[in-house]
Amino acid sequence: MVSTPNNAQSLNVGLFVTCLVDLFRPSIGFATVKLLEDNGCIVSVPENQTCCGQPAYNSGDQKNSIEIAKQVISAFKGFDYVVLPSGSCAAMISQHYPLLFKDDSQWEAPAKELATKTFELTTFLTDILKVETVEATFEQQATYHDSCSGLRELGIKNQPRKLLSSVKGLELKESKKAEECCGFGGSFSVKYPKISERIVRDKIEDAQKTETQTLIGGDLGCLMNMAGKLKRENAPMEVRHVAEVLAGMTDVPAIGEGEDK
Repeated sequence: MVSTPNNAQSLNVGLFVTCLVDLFRPSIGFATVKLLEDNGCIVSVPENQTCCGQPAYNSGDQKNSIEIAKQVISAFKGFDYVVLPSGSCAAMISQHYPLLFKDDSQWEAPAKELATKTFELTTFLTDILKVETVEATFEQQATYHDSCSGLRELGIKNQPRKLLSSVKGLELKESKKAEECCGFGGSFSVKYPKISERIVRDKIEDAQKTETQTLIGGDLGCLMNMAGKLKRENAPMEVRHVAEVLAGMTDVPAIGEGEDK
């Protein structure tokens, strides 16, 4: 088990950007860096990082999953911690990498080592760095979406809410279906579009019942899926990643409302 650091200023943290953040919403990566550096971490972004391998893994492509995982393990060797603004990608590395190499004498130990030091952003801030408050303002009422992987594989529930409660002007209102799937599920939304469409429809209808202006979450895939549905329905609700709100970087257009590069 990883111990809680006594001095965050001595921590070298590797940022795993994730594919979706890199391609569609770089501001989430910048917000993550700001939050980590504001709390004393030295942050590096390895240029040779790539996808975590989750799409291949979920599709049953064991061979390519293993090759991708090897590259990730090599890219993040030597860091004290690895932090991701995504529960699903963090779960892939921390929960599934050790399974990929359980019979590999060369890679099993490195995979387990990386797994023990890999954390989703809000979990790292609250559980490892012991952050209780942030210096941010967001004058809105909002509701929070718990993504499936983060909630069920990593136990991410109270961490983002604890941090968001310290954001000045922000009022959180819980929806009845906060813990239910948004219908994205990576390749699920591609393989089963009609089912996905029904799930996301129910999800945004539930969110809208809170009568809040903003929907916040910690996984960009979920947020893009819900933002797309809201836009198609011309619904007056904006979508934000929790990192942007916590870092006070909400001057960029909401997800689905403009380019962010």
